[in-house]
Amino acid sequence: MLRTAECGKAEDRSVNGFFTPSQPGSVLLNARRLLEELLCDYSGPVSVRLWNGEIVVGSGGAPCMLTFNQPGPLRELVIRRDWYTLAESFILGLVDVDGDFEAVVSLVATLQKSGFSRRSRLRMMWRAARLPYYDFRDGLGSVANDGKSRANCLESIAHHYDLSNEFYKLWLDPEMTYSCAYFKEESQSLAKAQSDKIDHILRKLRLKPGQTLLDIGCGWGGLAIQAAREYGALAYGITLSERQFSHAVERVQKEGLQDKVKIELKDYRDLPHDQRFDRIVSVGMFEHVGIASFPEYFGFVKRALGPEGLFLNHGITNYSGWNPDPAQRFLNKYVFPDGELTKLSVVINAMEEADFEIFDVENLRCHYTMTLRRWVRSLEENREKVTNLVGDMTYRIWRLYMGASACGFDNGEDMVFQILGGHRGGARSTPLRRDDIYAGMTR
Repeated sequence: MLRTAECGKAEDRSVNGFFTPSQPGSVLLNARRLLEELLCDYSGPVSVRLWNGEIVVGSGGAPCMLTFNQPGPLRELVIRRDWYTLAESFILGLVDVDGDFEAVVSLVATLQKSGFSRRSRLRMMWRAARLPYYDFRDGLGSVANDGKSRANCLESIAHHYDLSNEFYKLWLDPEMTYSCAYFKEESQSLAKAQSDKIDHILRKLRLKPGQTLLDIGCGWGGLAIQAAREYGALAYGITLSERQFSHAVERVQKEGLQDKVKIELKDYRDLPHDQRFDRIVSVGMFEHVGIASFPEYFGFVKRALGPEGLFLNHGITNYSGWNPDPAQRFLNKYVFPDGELTKLSVVINAMEEADFEIFDVENLRCHYTMTLRRWVRSLEENREKVTNLVGDMTYRIWRLYMGASACGFDNGEDMVFQILGGHRGGARSTPLRRDDIYAGMTR
């Protein structure tokens, strides 16, 4: 189950100038004993290596290798017992992960559930306390959110989406669709699965030529362009990201769709109160709204939806709700400053409170797991280009964020739903059955 192997001395490594492997033998001994006890019942795919090159757990041929480049992160991991510490250590390069990143996420989850005896816990705490302590978090200021941004504002959106269009181009599909794809089979290309996702949404909306479509949070314009080009709709996309806006406008011009697609840098809350649309769609945007603002958000959509109109909300939910746990702290500090997830039931209740009638609900959880794994693979394959563009810490943040997210969708903690709704009562804008979604529709 456990195997200790001497792999020879690794090259001396100094991280930010405060550690080299030339520590007294007692530090290595404590670290070795600590890991052996901490992972005494572990037989999974992760091997663990110390800063001197010694593999303490597992073997060199494991699917995943977790390397502690110095003792500080190991000390904090045992004392704090949460993956947030490991996450920040990874961002700074104090910990490295080679191979299957999801396996490390699962390993940490296993540690959190481990039931050690009181005697064992005290012994591990004693060993951890004898490891050198370093306050390594000072180096994270350049990539962390300052916590001052309000929900769904320009600053919070820019933190995530305005890194660089070139950055996103390196790992997204050619159309730069940054949301869950819709796969027919595992071998399908990401580009085709993303196009199919947009088509799936537009079919659910029963979009017809000449109808007006509002795309809230239009990203780089892929859905609005496809709606105009293939369905003959008059699409209006809005975004708070300046880089998405400039790219989307350029794409519309290249496609020659200026008469059918309009893209604006605008907050949905700033749209005229008397403006109406036949169809409204929001894909991967409402996670930025905030639960407290659901009444305002869904109230706006309901007011802006024309008679017999249809609204589709495509967004991520969380099985247990948005709790103040390590995952939430990491996402809000380093990835989505205003991100907030909740249960599906809360979303549907908010829509019904806004007087929507719910017509259709579909769970695409497995599709998002597949999508994220494609993104992670592309990100890893383009590591050198990514780090040249945005730096190594940002690369590490995104690898961790998307790898952990894939694990969350795979185990069912996170889900993504498409919810189709419309005005309650009266004439329905949808057929009695869903056959037309899959059989095709007249364009």
